[in-house]
Amino acid sequence: MKHHIYSPIFLISTLFISAHANSAQTCQVDVYQFETKLMPQDQIHVNSDATQIISDQLATFVGNVEIATPDRLIQTDSAIIENNGQFIRAEGKVDYIDPVIKVQSSGLELNAELKLLQMESTEYQLSSVNGRGNSEVLSISQERGVLLEDVSFTTCPKGGEDWKINASEISIAKDKPFGEAKHTVFYIGNIPIFYLPYFAFPITTERQTGLLFPEFSSSSSTGAEYEQPFYWNIAPNLDTTISLRYMTNRGLQLKNEWRYLTENHAGELQLEYLPNDLDRNDDEERYFYRYTHQGSLSKNWSILADINGISDDNYIVDLGNDYFNQADTHLNKKLGVFFYDENLNFSMFVKDFTTLGSFNTNYRAMPEAKLSYTSALTDWMNFTLDSEVAYFDNESNLLPDAARAHIAPSINIPYQRAWGELMAEATVMHTFYNQDIADNESQLEETVNRTIGQARLFGSLFFERPESGPAGKYMLTFEPKAQYLFTSFEDQSNIGLYDTTELLTTFSNLFRGQEFTGLDRINDNNQFTFGATSRLIDESNREVFVASIGQIVYLEDSRLQDSFRTTNRSAVAAEIDWQINQNWFLHTDVQVSATTDKVDRSSFSTEYLLDENKLIQLNHRYIRDLSDEKINQIGVSASWPLSENWHWVGRYYRDVELERTSESFIGLEYESCCWAVRLTMQRRLATRFNNQGIRDLNEFDSSIALQFVFRGLSNNKRNRSKIDMLQQGLFGYRQPFLLN
Repeated sequence: MKHHIYSPIFLISTLFISAHANSAQTCQVDVYQFETKLMPQDQIHVNSDATQIISDQLATFVGNVEIATPDRLIQTDSAIIENNGQFIRAEGKVDYIDPVIKVQSSGLELNAELKLLQMESTEYQLSSVNGRGNSEVLSISQERGVLLEDVSFTTCPKGGEDWKINASEISIAKDKPFGEAKHTVFYIGNIPIFYLPYFAFPITTERQTGLLFPEFSSSSSTGAEYEQPFYWNIAPNLDTTISLRYMTNRGLQLKNEWRYLTENHAGELQLEYLPNDLDRNDDEERYFYRYTHQGSLSKNWSILADINGISDDNYIVDLGNDYFNQADTHLNKKLGVFFYDENLNFSMFVKDFTTLGSFNTNYRAMPEAKLSYTSALTDWMNFTLDSEVAYFDNESNLLPDAARAHIAPSINIPYQRAWGELMAEATVMHTFYNQDIADNESQLEETVNRTIGQARLFGSLFFERPESGPAGKYMLTFEPKAQYLFTSFEDQSNIGLYDTTELLTTFSNLFRGQEFTGLDRINDNNQFTFGATSRLIDESNREVFVASIGQIVYLEDSRLQDSFRTTNRSAVAAEIDWQINQNWFLHTDVQVSATTDKVDRSSFSTEYLLDENKLIQLNHRYIRDLSDEKINQIGVSASWPLSENWHWVGRYYRDVELERTSESFIGLEYESCCWAVRLTMQRRLATRFNNQGIRDLNEFDSSIALQFVFRGLSNNKRNRSKIDMLQQGLFGYRQPFLLN
């Protein structure tokens, strides 16, 4: 027998914790879905086995009672509705469900006039997520939102509460994106871990001010570590993270990160400060800062800044850094503006360096301005003008400073067709130097004018044919190319070296026709360059295989003192990139000496990547002579699940020449649907500088780190890649290459 009663009712807005716990495994949590009923907003629909109605003031329902409104459902053994639906009281076993929360309780009272819903001895569960718990009293009001008293909360399945929190009160005010908990105790199993008198936690995806999860670690350099970050959401476009890092060997360090974002600009400021390092006897403060900014000043004008500073050579080695590697010897700084247009590009930068160790001091460009202009003179001829003005200075009194102006007009005739390309180009390069000569630089001249002419003729052909393979149809290409280059000679021994270093003989450098970076040395050339590239392109127009090989043949020896050649041929340079299938990747490059027919340089990397958490990568690097030392290193990196809950990553690098391990790293993670723990251990070369500024390559550092994550109380996702653990350390994980 069904009975129905209709009456106006105030609908109460409910809010609750929106804590998402994404899980790759099946957690035994009953997930429910509530479908909004299509009925008028002012109606209550009641079903029951028996009913008794007294006038319009009182109605009693008994047996399988269902009380439904458009956005909630109450199921109970018995219920009383008074005052035309303004007051509802349910007794016995009561189930309450709405789009946000499902509650089982021993009693329920709803007062529409006070806009208050109250339940006792509740067991609650959140909609479509794992958040659940118990509460002695749960009340929902339009004015205060949600209030739970004597409450517990966990994201673990019922019967498997690996962790939980107990609080005297949890409140979630209406229209606020965070909840507040008072007198909270965190439990692992049944063991209390720590107590907080108050903390706030997010209930939406919006950023919220509050404590972030701490990190624990230990190393031979810093000792045991505890780092506690605090996040401050100052404004929608401005925030900061302040961290206190305590190290038993070194003391208390302050770390601070500021971020801002406007319509046209974005920037970050990182600050690190250690007032007194307990592991050092000098009582000197240690610090690091970095400021980065990029933005648009107008349609064509932009600004870029990267400014940093560091207290001492060993800061990164001793204390670590998120932005630079401990193998770095120079920290680059720059500040400038640039202009981009269809035909004109202009930039002006101030460039500086912080040098670590006893390496030669680099020159600062104070400033450096470049302008490039291109224009079509006719349908078949183009004009290009490259120019530069720079002033270089140096902190050393033994090295010269200089002002340099350079201009290089060029005319080129391009001819491009589907079967290939031809290019003829002529360039005149004029450079002026005004040098402030140091006393020991007898070869240099105060004023130098250098004019060099260059002619280039480049041609390439493009052949293709279809091929069929096990994985489908492909297009195989063969692209031979050749270049003749002539560059006139001028003595440049009277010019200092300000931004010039020797280039490596890689395939991409063979056709540049220049053996040096910068402008201080332009080598004379009379040479042919020959090369070829072959590609395998699949039906989606993706390159799955690219192989290139090339060599320079010198018709005349260079007369430039800095250009040293022992034969009439350059090294043979070759490169291969190969995506063997969906999972296997390979990259290798090699340079073979034309004098000894031996390998001068080579690198090899192959990777098996099944998904974002499953990979095996092998690496090898070889250099026959680098500053009178041979480099011969092998490495392996791996990331692989051991079971549904356990995951392992590891990395091992060995110096074959020195017969020792350069770095070993292992990480182990256990992850359930409601919590995770990550343990990483590492031993690596410390590469610390001694008092003379020379790296000590015989000292090693060992470290261990432990991190806990409680699922559902943070933004950490279970499906987060485990490969990020491999990016730590001296030889951080990198993909071997990226095909087009």
